[in-house]
Amino acid sequence: MIWRFAGWVLALLFCDFTAAPVWESYPQHYFRPPVHGAMYLSGTFGELRPNHFHTGIDVKPAGGKTGQAILAAAEGYIERIKVEAAGYGKVLYIRHPNGYTTVYAHLQNFTPEVEEYVKKVQYTRQQFYVNLHPKKQEFPVKKGQEIGKLGNSGSSSGPHLHFEIRQSATGLPLNPLLFGLDFKDPLPPQLHQLKVYALNDKLETTDSRVYAIEKKDRAFSIKGDTVVLGAWRAGFALRTYDHMPGGAKQNGIYKLELLKNDSLRYDFEFEKLEFGESRYANAHMDYQERILKKGNFHRCFTLPGNRLSFYKKNEEGGVVALFKDKATKITLHVKDVSGNVSSLTFWIKRGEISALPSPVFNYKLPWNQENIISNEDVELTFPKGTFYEDCYLRFQKTNDNSANYLSPVHRIHDYKTPVHLYYKIALTPSAPLPENLKTKAFIAFCNRNSKIQNCGGFWKGEKLIAEVRSLGDYSIMLDTVAPLILPKLFSKNMQQSEKMTFKITDNFPPSGKAKDLRYRATVDEKWILMEYDAKNDLLIHRFDGRISTGEHKLRLEVTDDRGNKAVFEDTFTR
Repeated sequence: MIWRFAGWVLALLFCDFTAAPVWESYPQHYFRPPVHGAMYLSGTFGELRPNHFHTGIDVKPAGGKTGQAILAAAEGYIERIKVEAAGYGKVLYIRHPNGYTTVYAHLQNFTPEVEEYVKKVQYTRQQFYVNLHPKKQEFPVKKGQEIGKLGNSGSSSGPHLHFEIRQSATGLPLNPLLFGLDFKDPLPPQLHQLKVYALNDKLETTDSRVYAIEKKDRAFSIKGDTVVLGAWRAGFALRTYDHMPGGAKQNGIYKLELLKNDSLRYDFEFEKLEFGESRYANAHMDYQERILKKGNFHRCFTLPGNRLSFYKKNEEGGVVALFKDKATKITLHVKDVSGNVSSLTFWIKRGEISALPSPVFNYKLPWNQENIISNEDVELTFPKGTFYEDCYLRFQKTNDNSANYLSPVHRIHDYKTPVHLYYKIALTPSAPLPENLKTKAFIAFCNRNSKIQNCGGFWKGEKLIAEVRSLGDYSIMLDTVAPLILPKLFSKNMQQSEKMTFKITDNFPPSGKAKDLRYRATVDEKWILMEYDAKNDLLIHRFDGRISTGEHKLRLEVTDDRGNKAVFEDTFTR
């Protein structure tokens, strides 16, 4: 591959065509911001996240802490209440009479009347997780009414409010910033890196190179203005973020356009997103850059297995044919939802094409058909659409003499290739297992950090089968170790305590479709509510008067995916 570049020109343009559109299809200023005061964002709609697109906006807390009042964006009623250990944590859904529903996730708590409603159901069902649909008249709300407190529940990585606006009839998430919320952003997006891909006649990447982008005054620049690429066709990707006053410096963009010789060839905008398409984010982004360097590159060309529907223009999949004696002009416009725009213009032409070495692989797996690999001790079944492009899969088997491994270790390609669908892996142990140990055997995945994860599994004849969603190293292992229960806030005298907490962990965390830790707590043989904070491995019981004064006996049971059970018993006084 031959790369030469000279005379790049990159300019920041503010042209009339970039003026912010009037979204006449959305009611303007019907919804108010869900917090008092200015609204600062740490996440935007459509932002690239691991394995998905972000379907709302993340509102930063005042002072950076939990407890800020969360307000109803408009008049309506609470249609749904959900509580879960991961995901959205504590979340409210408010339905409005104009055909839209607003969502408020990662809450610290609901209002007292809603908290009591939820807790009553939790005690009736004897479970922490609930997904409730109150009657329309039970919890009406007014615009600006407090509905809860900003929190950090669920899979949140820090205190914030995740806020969404959806179509009530379809559940389709829409960009909240298109509804005229009181939000000001005078800053244009920032361009950080350009990636250029050499593509063969099958539109497969044969080489790539990343160019750093510099900013001087109000203009961006990269040395040179023409890149010479040793390939017949090229694709491009851009690492770009939207900087906002008081918000995060790596928020997601709203719109990206690619023009070839001033003619629009490819563009997308984050106006709305389909939940069923969200995992295709792995096809839209440069997955390896995300995994290896945590860089969010938006592809400006589509992989063959990319089924996203938000591309407005996608001529020839965004791929640009190259000519040896004629440079092609490429322009990239990046826009935020406020209409601010940054642009990059450069030229590209074809150079000398060198012979490339053939890829080393064991199996070629076409992306658009089912693929099955089978031999005496492993069977892999990849459904149609598992990959976004043909996978030249490398496969290696090694025999590990460690007593921990009950089968060879099967290295299935590598973790840098994304997998869209669950695929089936069936492994045969090196030697037959005693019947009493079969229920303790599991498909083990060794992740990129050399940590073993439990993918579960069930027996069919002499094969142990699991459904998994990552490529890498797999084997059969045993789990006969019970989870660990560690008291964090618990003593004999709990008279002055507001809560008791326990940390629960397992030797092999679950992955794929394996079950998370299950638990049950009782006081004097009566079920008590333990809130589960999965990201911190914490069980929390908040004393609310249900446990009377005097001495009591606590019993806590925790069970893992393979049925190993730990029990903690002790007495305490209230």
